Amino acid sequence: MAKIPIRLKTQSAKLNNNNMFKILAIDGGGIRGVYAAHILKKINESFGVSFSECFDLIIGTSTGSIIAAGLATGVPIKQIVELYEKEGQNIFKRNLLGDYGIVRSKYCKSGLSEHLAKVFEERTLSETGTRLLIPATDISNGTVHVFKSNYLDEFVRDTKVKIKDAILASCSAPIYFDPQKVNEYMLSDGGLWANNPALVGLVEATGKLKIPIAEVKILSIGTGIGKKYYDPARAGKAWGLIHWNPLNLVSLFLNLQSVASQNMVQLMLPEDRYLRINFESDDSLAMDDPRMIPLLKSKADHDFTHNSQKIKALVQ
Repeated sequence: MAKIPIRLKTQSAKLNNNNMFKILAIDGGGIRGVYAAHILKKINESFGVSFSECFDLIIGTSTGSIIAAGLATGVPIKQIVELYEKEGQNIFKRNLLGDYGIVRSKYCKSGLSEHLAKVFEERTLSETGTRLLIPATDISNGTVHVFKSNYLDEFVRDTKVKIKDAILASCSAPIYFDPQKVNEYMLSDGGLWANNPALVGLVEATGKLKIPIAEVKILSIGTGIGKKYYDPARAGKAWGLIHWNPLNLVSLFLNLQSVASQNMVQLMLPEDRYLRINFESDDSLAMDDPRMIPLLKSKADHDFTHNSQKIKALVQ
């Protein structure tokens, strides 16, 4: 893939003609990222949006980091959707003895790593067309870790970090994938603390970049929320670790973080400056089942149509 011309935005400029600082935030959720990618594809086709020019900051967690990094470096959104459609099965390559993530991680990262290398080649975080944030978790030090493109002079740590490595770190959900070592850091899924990264983006804009909160707009796209992971009929029964489905437990944690972030941003921004697009399911939602892709795209079509006027007002 040819290198994408770099058009970095300066921190001080008011970058849109309406003086609004626009943030695009994309949730984690494994294969369900196709829902967010398909909505963004519809936005591109319907409104002619160039995401790296329209949005002043793009942030994505886990599967959302694949989409965010693609948009920030000029990868066509159609190509990102096709990555989920054509390579979903290959990305989730089972480890031997890894069925439930008890002995080993459930999946081997070689498939994901191979496809990320094809898309992003050797590009680093210094080669983006707009500000890019990718949340991860530093499991060695028990703290948060946010990869940042070098849009401020003080951001020197990640200048030479390869985009594909930052994505692998953010995608390394416990039980599903092994942690990823980047430089001296052992990193895991950013969804452990920022599965819905909209709040992180808002804090970066208002705190680090000193953008007045009255000038911030956010488009936040989820990947679905499952509403039932444990049967209430189990009340009063044993709840030791052996009775918890570890995959459901991870999904429950990610959902809780997503909802908490949504609620907080909703309180901080008025409706006309914060648009959250997501869907709910009465059942649990797997993160690793490519058979869900047609259903997820159908939901994305429906939710784009339902929110098209709000989306248009925000992006244009």
